[in-house]
Amino acid sequence: MTHAKDKKKYQIKNPKAFEEIVTNSETMISFFQYAESIAHSSHPILITGETGVGKDLMAKSIYILSNLKGRFVAVNVAGLDDNIFSDTLFGHVKGAFTGADENRHGLIRYATNGMLLLDEIGSLSPASQVKLLRLLQEGEYLPLGQDKIEKTNARLVTSTNEDLWSLMRNEKFRKDLNFRLRTHHIHIPPLRERLDDIPLLVDHFLNKSARELEKKKPTPPKELYQRLKTYSFPGNVRELEAMVHNAVTMHTGGMLSLDMFKLHIKQEQESVVPSTKIESEHHLPITFGKDLPTIKQANKMLVVEAMKRANNNQTLAASMIGITRQALSKRLKNMKSDLFTAP
Repeated sequence: MTHAKDKKKYQIKNPKAFEEIVTNSETMISFFQYAESIAHSSHPILITGETGVGKDLMAKSIYILSNLKGRFVAVNVAGLDDNIFSDTLFGHVKGAFTGADENRHGLIRYATNGMLLLDEIGSLSPASQVKLLRLLQEGEYLPLGQDKIEKTNARLVTSTNEDLWSLMRNEKFRKDLNFRLRTHHIHIPPLRERLDDIPLLVDHFLNKSARELEKKKPTPPKELYQRLKTYSFPGNVRELEAMVHNAVTMHTGGMLSLDMFKLHIKQEQESVVPSTKIESEHHLPITFGKDLPTIKQANKMLVVEAMKRANNNQTLAASMIGITRQALSKRLKNMKSDLFTAP
């Protein structure tokens, strides 16, 4: 979702195609431009990014831009062995295996003249990778139990939250398939790298949740945005939507409560695997010089950093470092006192 000034600035020709993607990020809008430029290409498109960033929405936007006459068909291939993958994608003929009582078309047939999205492509088995490569190179496939080769003109888009280069180096993903899939490549950045989108997204999800729950749209406290900007969002936009929806579900009136957001963040942070917690404790994201700071100096550094991240919101900064607002206020006063009494 972009504003009129953004359309003019970034020259998006078909903003309606991206109306489900809520953003004002320059990076995201540059990808919209790229999507417009490749929409009519017959070559495959690879969309990468962490879980929950909206890879499926980008694929749908490209489908809208392409003006294909056929359908948009999506399938998650994670966990599918070769037989199930082949049956799902290519179909089978009667008698191909026990229980195959009649012919069944695969999803590739339903995507004729349209677009096929294969999600979680990094999880594809080696045998299935060979079949997919043939589909890409020749536009051909074989339904299970059939000798006659079938042809397809479906446009292929794949997506994954895995690093295909790493899988390739570890011989878990074919080199030729990796290169073929990424003829066109879009990498969607995580939400933590486009924090300015948070107010826009929160407003969008508040509207959406209020409509779905048949409630009046609640007013969020200003502190909410700064608090969310200090959170890492491992589940990205999808996680933010769930947080907002849950908060609106529990909302009874007045200003939107922060309680459900605080609870979600706390539960997510506590769900980290214990071994990971121990490891992180021994690998703190702090670099020390030759001389270690005193406890007093370290406390001052921590307070300054917390205030910076909280945009000088004392309540939020205090919660980030695990002390009360009153205790933080006292420390800030002591720091000012030290500054004025220093020789």
